[in-house]
Amino acid sequence: MADKKNQTGALEQENLSQLLQVRRDKLKQLQEEGNDPFQLTRFAADNDSANIKENFDALEGSQVALAGRLMSKRGMGKVSFCDLQDKSGRIQLYARKDEMDEAEYNRFKKYDIGDIVGVHGVVFRTQRGEMSVRVVTVTLLSKSLLPLPEKFHGLTNTELRYRQRYVDLIVNPEVKRNFVIRSQFIKHVRDFMDGRGFMEVETPVLNTISGGATARPFITHHNTLDIDMYMRIATELPLKRLIVGGMDRVYEIGRIFRNEGMDPKHNPEFTTIELYQAYADFNDMMDLFEDLLSSATQKILGTYQVEWQGEQIDLTPGWPRMPMHEAVKQYCGIDFMAISSDEEAVAAAKAIGVELPETADKTWGNALYECFDQRVEEKLIQPTFITMHPVDVSPLAKRSPQDPRLTERFELFICHSEMGNAFSELNDPIDQRQRFQKQVELRAKGDDEAGMMDEDFLTALEYGMPPTGGLGIGIDRCVMLLTNSDSIREVILFPTMRPTEN
Repeated sequence: MADKKNQTGALEQENLSQLLQVRRDKLKQLQEEGNDPFQLTRFAADNDSANIKENFDALEGSQVALAGRLMSKRGMGKVSFCDLQDKSGRIQLYARKDEMDEAEYNRFKKYDIGDIVGVHGVVFRTQRGEMSVRVVTVTLLSKSLLPLPEKFHGLTNTELRYRQRYVDLIVNPEVKRNFVIRSQFIKHVRDFMDGRGFMEVETPVLNTISGGATARPFITHHNTLDIDMYMRIATELPLKRLIVGGMDRVYEIGRIFRNEGMDPKHNPEFTTIELYQAYADFNDMMDLFEDLLSSATQKILGTYQVEWQGEQIDLTPGWPRMPMHEAVKQYCGIDFMAISSDEEAVAAAKAIGVELPETADKTWGNALYECFDQRVEEKLIQPTFITMHPVDVSPLAKRSPQDPRLTERFELFICHSEMGNAFSELNDPIDQRQRFQKQVELRAKGDDEAGMMDEDFLTALEYGMPPTGGLGIGIDRCVMLLTNSDSIREVILFPTMRPTEN
């Protein structure tokens, strides 16, 4: 069986090598005849397939110029049919030998599927009723030296699709929809924020301190300064410095880098928007987030109803807001507000099978958070704001005036996925220093996701930061929701992949 498989593989490789050689021979002949396609620099297209089909009655009988890739060939006697794929779709080309220059028609017959051509022709409908372009002239603009795969689509080829997104987009043009929606969503975010008086800014990707989130950073080295630097894990701390400086409403859409695992929801580099509004709190951020995401859904999809991960999601505004301790009480039966000691809280968590990480302190707050994280999050399907996180897991959020163990923080969950994270920002420099120190201690214990001491940020806070609401939103997660994608790799054009063996 193995020998037969090897023989089949060898035969397929031999056939491919022959195909590759045939295409190179065709290119060489064209070049020798003075028709080198790679010498051409431009083609002035004035139309595309979608516009021709949408406005066929007005364009019928008109001359058009369009460019694209040949995706199929039929006939090839005195009459040839081809499908041309451009940025907007496909349209049929109809070429007759007696209606074209004979030499040009003969060259056209030798073009391969995958070749890129420019066409001048006349819009018409064939006898079978198909909207088409009757070719007058056709110019080879680029020779495809590799044949397109015949069976590129399907779950068995997802790795190849992600590695060779360019081929994925050629062979599976429906994939483009995800990235059109992604672009529309980012544009909507910018329009939404600009319309509310926020200013878009840019902050450093390389930093001497890793901070603003709980995550393991990528480390690189700056040769001139001879220092290690960290690729940013969040844009939070630089943006809050701008709030201190009097820029009361700022946001940044940017790439974030975290040296962590990869799964359907996580890629080492991803995109967020972080925004900060002076004189606002986490309640204002909830209102803003709900308005932003629901309006985007309505504008892009024309509805508040979406399907994601097999669930019907209703994004009609008016999403519930639930403190974390209430969610744990509802789903786990533990009333943490009736528990006062760390020991009792940890025991209550352990009683339902929740274990605290080795690097985490055995505290009331960590026990509450782990109960939520391990037992409740997976049950949240419809959009729900989970509020009032423990201070133990919220080093940058303001304490609740009602209970200093909690913070004015929320996360939005949809279909058991976190979509965003927000705080009433901590602006007390003394409290912030103590929390940074706690992060430093955790880091010393081996928690390489814990934050570092940022003396410059503390200096900024000592100059005075107004009460501020801050919000971070995962762009990729939102696009996954809008496109009904189960994997983040479906909404990132070039996801991180393990190198292939040569």
